[in-house]
Amino acid sequence: MYRCFLAPLWLILLASCAGDKGKKGADAINADSLLRNISILSSDSFLGRMPFTPGEKMTVDFLERAFRSVGLAPGNGNSFVQEVPMVSIVSTADSSMRVKTPKGSFFLQAPGDYVIWTDKTDAHIDLDNTPVVFAGYGVVAPEYGWNDYEGIDMKGKLALVMVNDPGFWNNDTTLFKGRTMTYYGRWTYKFEEAARQGAKGCLVIHRTSAAGYPFSVVQNGFNSARLQLDNRGKQTSNCDAIGWVRDSTAERLFAAAGLDATLFEKANHRGFRAVPLNIGFSTSMSVQTTYDKSMNVIGRIEGSKRPDEAIIYTAHWDHLGIGAPDEKGDSIYNGALDNASGAAGLIELARAFNSLQPKPERTIVFLAVTGEEQGLLGSEYYTTNPVYPPEKTVAEINIDVLNNFGATRDAVVVGLGQSELDDYLKEEVEKEGGYIVAEPSPEAGGYFRSDHFNFAKAGIPALYAGSGIDLIGKGKTEGQRLKDEFIAKHYHRPSDELTGDWNMQGAVHDLGRLFKVGRRLAFEARWPAWKDGSEFKAIREKQRAGR
Repeated sequence: MYRCFLAPLWLILLASCAGDKGKKGADAINADSLLRNISILSSDSFLGRMPFTPGEKMTVDFLERAFRSVGLAPGNGNSFVQEVPMVSIVSTADSSMRVKTPKGSFFLQAPGDYVIWTDKTDAHIDLDNTPVVFAGYGVVAPEYGWNDYEGIDMKGKLALVMVNDPGFWNNDTTLFKGRTMTYYGRWTYKFEEAARQGAKGCLVIHRTSAAGYPFSVVQNGFNSARLQLDNRGKQTSNCDAIGWVRDSTAERLFAAAGLDATLFEKANHRGFRAVPLNIGFSTSMSVQTTYDKSMNVIGRIEGSKRPDEAIIYTAHWDHLGIGAPDEKGDSIYNGALDNASGAAGLIELARAFNSLQPKPERTIVFLAVTGEEQGLLGSEYYTTNPVYPPEKTVAEINIDVLNNFGATRDAVVVGLGQSELDDYLKEEVEKEGGYIVAEPSPEAGGYFRSDHFNFAKAGIPALYAGSGIDLIGKGKTEGQRLKDEFIAKHYHRPSDELTGDWNMQGAVHDLGRLFKVGRRLAFEARWPAWKDGSEFKAIREKQRAGR
């Protein structure tokens, strides 16, 4: 197992500056310097890069030095950082939950059967025989003619809801967007809607195919620190208790209520009504809160002709810190691919753009955001407190997990068909004999799971693209196997760390493609638009009309 401990300052600076001197544009993107920067950011010494820890300070300091070393100017006035006020909430939950039924009581065990936490800052949270309601998907979507909460008062109750959208579990293309997840399918939405309904709690029923990751990913966060934006003084609502249960646990709860798994099927039909289960949950959590500020790191290359028009590249620098040890006893969640690779990729892109002669006509911004793993917090804060106004931001290009297994012919566009940025990428990929494809698992909701989503919500055309599976020289089967292996064995686990068999040519290839899209945008006067049918099109059109 490869381990990289904190390098001395001179080596960090060397790693940041290293590159192919004299090379210009995409040719300046260098596999060796990319790998060195990943090795530093994902070293044990950086403690998993969790915000509010010493690992954050090391990460932010490193990124600021690296941005300076490749020629970037401060991106937030005279500063390379944007403060992001947050609160760290540590929910210490009881190890069990009592389930009271008409025929007696039994106990569920955490984190084997369920995982709960709270977004509230109260010192103590109690569920005391809280009534449980199966509320289907927990969705209120007037545009789809769907309301899982119609006719029921959820005040003081706990909502048990299914992950993903109506139509997914039955592969019904007539409901919502079929197997393509909408925002209504995201667990974050379900918690928000339950709170709007006045529910005391909300538990999402996990199923790997519908969530896009195994239950072990959820378990890894049990009783660990979670971050939220500091919303003191703002009108916000949260449930007391939120979390997940296994699908097998949900079936056990249905059985205790005298029902069965056919409830899942019934919830897929329009007109479904929430079902009180006549059972109650009892458990408690103690809560500790810490208010502090995390940091987004911002550098820029000022445009030579239209400096007020910005193109933003983003990647999140944070990961999960120190958590539950794995089977080898490793408790540091290094996050080498997710997303030390993306943060290191920003450095390479910055070097490539700074090498251009003439300089970009529009301003190029490199934004390494905090708190993505906690719910896209750094990008949410940035888009609601923008340094570069949304109406003057031409486009956003997001990097979240680079390719470490070799170059591919195809490029995957998450949310293909949303904006004209897809066409920009398509042209660049086809020039090299490749092709673009949609994400293979749209049911996993990738478009709502990384930082580009907050830019999209702000009306800014956003591109989230990466390598495909058509591995040059080895084919699609091997490419798919390697991607699947990462999700199954390493995603959000301590084993996401640098090993000696990484092949960074694929990462360099993909960064080159993204560079070429940004370079075109940087030298043209045109503004890319959302496509017809995109839910973000009207936001942008209103922005542009008001300029």
